Amino acid sequence: MGEQSPGGGKRTAQTAKKAPGGAAVRGEKAAVKGASRTALVRRARRINRELAEVYPYAHPELDFENPFQLLVATVLSAQTTDLRVNQTTPALFAKYPGPEDLATANPEEVEEILRPCGFFRAKTRSVMGLSKALVEDYGGEVPGRLEELVKLPGVGRKTAFVVLGNAFGRPGITVDTHFQRLVRRWQWTEQTDPDKIEAEVGALFPKSDWTDLSHHVIWHGRRICHARKPACGACPIAPLCPAYGEGETDPEKARKLLKYEKGGFPGQRLKPPQAYLDAGGKPAPPLGAA
Repeated sequence: MGEQSPGGGKRTAQTAKKAPGGAAVRGEKAAVKGASRTALVRRARRINRELAEVYPYAHPELDFENPFQLLVATVLSAQTTDLRVNQTTPALFAKYPGPEDLATANPEEVEEILRPCGFFRAKTRSVMGLSKALVEDYGGEVPGRLEELVKLPGVGRKTAFVVLGNAFGRPGITVDTHFQRLVRRWQWTEQTDPDKIEAEVGALFPKSDWTDLSHHVIWHGRRICHARKPACGACPIAPLCPAYGEGETDPEKARKLLKYEKGGFPGQRLKPPQAYLDAGGKPAPPLGAA
């Protein structure tokens, strides 16, 4: 059993011995500069192992029951939160349960349902367009190949890998804004183009790790390593982080910055997996709830 980390997960004995802000952290910063390829791979994989202990229940934070629902929800998640999508899709899927239904829907009615997600007109065109393509080209089934998914309206590599990894069990790296921010902070890459980030980070890990790695990094970015105020003082991987000190280092102040279940707040899914609930996570409230 590992020691409980400030972020709420377990830490290995080796990590627990190194207090954030101490010489170990400063030494890590110095060691990263000019590190060998082997050292980079070892540090990256160790960070992933540590995050796996902190977030053993990490999962896609979009509610879905089948590949079609996940595909639509992922397209809708652009420029909004997974929570907002999860609060919106129950009404959408109740009225349009399959691609055949959505492909022939009244666009104005779909727009009204999707309005809370923002950019609702463009998203309506995308989800209706991909539904029509699924019906006409794939017999109403979501294809399980990257090359076919990215041909669908509104579907890029990020969306495709979310679907492949979580609906079909085929490994993929999801390069969203959180993932981009953290892998650069950790100096896994200096790239800014998502495709190049995907390639460079993917090369550091076995392919079988890619989907869970994406969950670990994105969860950490949403809960602890925020864009504007990272909670460095409550971060379980602080001794491994070359960017330690960019955020709040005082443990008590840092804990107040934690989000979602780490800060005692509901997660983003209305219907989260049982493992998340067993770990103390709380389901999100439905749309319009107080």
